[in-house]
Amino acid sequence: MSSTRDPVVPASSRDAASDKPDSTAVKRASKIAVMVAVAFALLGARTIWDRSAHANALEKTAVESSKQYVTAVMPKAGPDDQAVTLPGTLMGETESPIYAQSTGYIAHWYKDIGDTVKQGDLLASVDTPEVDRELSAAQAAREQVKARLDLASISAKRWETLRSHDAVSQQELDERQSALTQAQADLDAANANVGRLQELEHFKSIVAPFAGVITRRNIDVGALVDSDAQGPGKELFMLAKTDVLKTYVYVPEAYSQRIKTGDRVRVTLAELPGKTFYGTVARTADAIDTVTRSMQIEVDLPNPDGVLKPGAYADVQLNLPSSGAVVIPANTLLFRAEGLRVAVIGADGTVHLKAVTVGEDYGTTLQITQGVNATDRLVLNPPDSLEDGQHVSVR
Repeated sequence: MSSTRDPVVPASSRDAASDKPDSTAVKRASKIAVMVAVAFALLGARTIWDRSAHANALEKTAVESSKQYVTAVMPKAGPDDQAVTLPGTLMGETESPIYAQSTGYIAHWYKDIGDTVKQGDLLASVDTPEVDRELSAAQAAREQVKARLDLASISAKRWETLRSHDAVSQQELDERQSALTQAQADLDAANANVGRLQELEHFKSIVAPFAGVITRRNIDVGALVDSDAQGPGKELFMLAKTDVLKTYVYVPEAYSQRIKTGDRVRVTLAELPGKTFYGTVARTADAIDTVTRSMQIEVDLPNPDGVLKPGAYADVQLNLPSSGAVVIPANTLLFRAEGLRVAVIGADGTVHLKAVTVGEDYGTTLQITQGVNATDRLVLNPPDSLEDGQHVSVR
């Protein structure tokens, strides 16, 4: 019987075969360890990078948040001429109320409102019975005084003759001469009274003192007129000279220094659309009214065709020369306790708050007479927190 035996392997060969797989596992484990280490290293680097980037972003955000962004605007030069429109009322160059100079009743009137008259034209006649009687009495009294004067004159002459013969005393002669002087004075007074009443008789005829237009008539036939009745509503007629009209305009104090006599003025009326009239500044009050803070000026307006009517409302436009001021938006102002300020941006971005003086208010814009130059950069819509010396960034 035969038996099969396994082949005999040498011990050195068995050891070599068992060592080979152990070396491969070690290598594999080393690679895994290296990969894990690299992964941790990358993860750590990414974490550090993320933290650094986040820190930089926070720092950048903080810097951006700390900056004050503003919008800048430049002042504009004011207009060469400034047109200012003010209200005015047209009036005749000469307007005169005509009163009665003698007491009586209106016998007749010859001119009515709207009539054009010449100087000396008869406007109305007055019946003055009381004046007539007074004149008759004064004339009679004057004749009496004349008679006394004649008697005193004859007596004085006789007493002078008697005195020359030493028939009367000097005292008696002086008395007669004094009576003569008194009689002469009485005659002068009587003549003056008669003259006064004769002048009143002349005022029976109401005549136009100058050429013009009758703008008002307050009388009718039979109306009682009194020489002592003066004041509004008591005049018989109102007469106006209308070939040249005038209007008084009250100019605010801010414009007063720029108005001169002889300046041309433009006048328009709402009831005459499309028509323009031109006049000149005839004179100024050259003083400021302390109540209205305005200066009165008088404008002469030629009216040869009589188109313009006295009493009409008119818009008077004055073309004032430029004051050299600049114009800025109204929303650049800062209202502070110390007064109005604007924020001026310097070349380095530093803000300087400057005090300003406002001239004219145009609504959305303002005229600045002091405090701002045409080359300044101003902060538009400045925040209330803006302070002097603060740095800003201009968008």
